[in-house]
Amino acid sequence: MKALGPESNFLAIDDPSLYEYDKARFVIQQVPYEHTSSYLQGSAKGPGAIVEASHFVEFYDEEQDRESFRSGGIATLPPIDFSGKVDADAIAEIEKHTDRLIADGKFVISLGAEHTVTLGFVKSHVKKYGDISVLQIDAHSDLRQAYHDNIYSHASVMARVNELGLNIVQIGIRAQCKEEAELIRSSANIHTFYAHQVRSNPDWMNQALSALGEKVYITVDADGFDPAVIPCVGTAEPNGLYWDETIRFLQLVAANRQVVGFDVVEVAPQEGQILSEYTLAKLVYKMIGMLTRS
Repeated sequence: MKALGPESNFLAIDDPSLYEYDKARFVIQQVPYEHTSSYLQGSAKGPGAIVEASHFVEFYDEEQDRESFRSGGIATLPPIDFSGKVDADAIAEIEKHTDRLIADGKFVISLGAEHTVTLGFVKSHVKKYGDISVLQIDAHSDLRQAYHDNIYSHASVMARVNELGLNIVQIGIRAQCKEEAELIRSSANIHTFYAHQVRSNPDWMNQALSALGEKVYITVDADGFDPAVIPCVGTAEPNGLYWDETIRFLQLVAANRQVVGFDVVEVAPQEGQILSEYTLAKLVYKMIGMLTRS
């Protein structure tokens, strides 16, 4: 499989031994699928914007005292083409692409547009790793059975994941409908740490960690962060997570669980603003560093 060169790959890595597909431990797949955005649109530009912004992220991580990308390399793939594919067909295409990367022994990092794409990633990782927990950082529960009569809406992605019988741990939720709240209360598999609880519970990180199984897939919706951290999202909500607490929690998870894959979704770039995509590019690199260390 052909990986992108330094002019268009993640971090602008110029050493072929660290960006070629066959040699890289990590693979970044760009998944610009946007079909059901319900407020602001533009998330289809998110994956490319994160990759472009990563060219300005420093290789050296001062917290870890090393250049993390040198521990295995990072290959970046061209965006997936969704021409003529929506809903179930789009999910099947995502699952097929992810299957191939996992079969090649890669750790898959997915940059998505709308949150719907996570269903394809999770289904693929379940085939490889079996019983996994899904850690969701998000403002929204995404547990509606359907939204605008579409069961593949971005607002229903975790309902579809829930149907797979997986353990779900949600962090930072602060916008949902009554039916979602009732589902959470009645479910033994869904563990939700609402934003107001995170603010009032100093032990939330350890409690969330305890709710996770041994193998964890992480999905980060950009609107899980407070708009002061990530302003350019489709559906912003106040009282979100801040950078430091999010990084500390992810470090805790990476050090104590087997993280099998992760995605970052739902950034909607705006002209003249780079904070959101740059911060998410740095988040991806931080997570790579955590995984190479653990």
